Amino acid sequence: MSQAHALSDDQRDDPVFQVSGELKKMTAFIRQEALEKAKEIQIKADEEFAIEKSKLVREETSSIDSSYEKRFKQAAMSQQITRSTVANKSRLRVLTARQAVLDDLFDQARDKLGAFTKDKAKYQETLKNLILEGAYALNEGKILVRARKPDYDVAKKAIGEAQKEYKEKVNKDISIELDDKNPQPEACSGGLSIVGGGGKIDINNTFEERLRLLETDALPSVRTTLFGPNENRKFYD
Repeated sequence: MSQAHALSDDQRDDPVFQVSGELKKMTAFIRQEALEKAKEIQIKADEEFAIEKSKLVREETSSIDSSYEKRFKQAAMSQQITRSTVANKSRLRVLTARQAVLDDLFDQARDKLGAFTKDKAKYQETLKNLILEGAYALNEGKILVRARKPDYDVAKKAIGEAQKEYKEKVNKDISIELDDKNPQPEACSGGLSIVGGGGKIDINNTFEERLRLLETDALPSVRTTLFGPNENRKFYD
């Protein structure tokens, strides 16, 4: 044992043995440093990974939210467009149906215009009022009346009554003559025209013209009477 122990002491004093021991210590130190450095790198890598992962998750979440919001807006817009299109089509169908009713109403009235001339007494009164309307508008001392040939007799009587009433209302005489050289067309249903201004002014008071004016001027009131007031209309004349 003493010999082995002696050999051990000799080995300790041996420079080679000492260098080997130092190398082992250095190797252990370097290994420990490497392990700690590797651990630091791993921790830092894990932290960077967590940060990058969190960033990617936020970006993906934001992208999904943005995509959802865009699709939601597109769906809402599409729904609004569809609703507006359906409403407009429905409104158009209602307006078309109403216009068809109005057109039919005025067509029926147009077909019945000739019937107003059958009652001679009422027709004479109507012609008188139409003549007076033109006379008041022209305010001239002499005017002409153009009527249908079949109405010449009743027109002459209406002219006489119109002259008399004009005198009573305006307190001055007026000359009203029947222009038998320029009768109303045969297709005319009734009524007459009043000419003044030396033939330059022609007030068309035929039944067809009065109905045409009624279609234009009285259409809003006729529409209201038939279909009620327009709920979407805010202002009225």
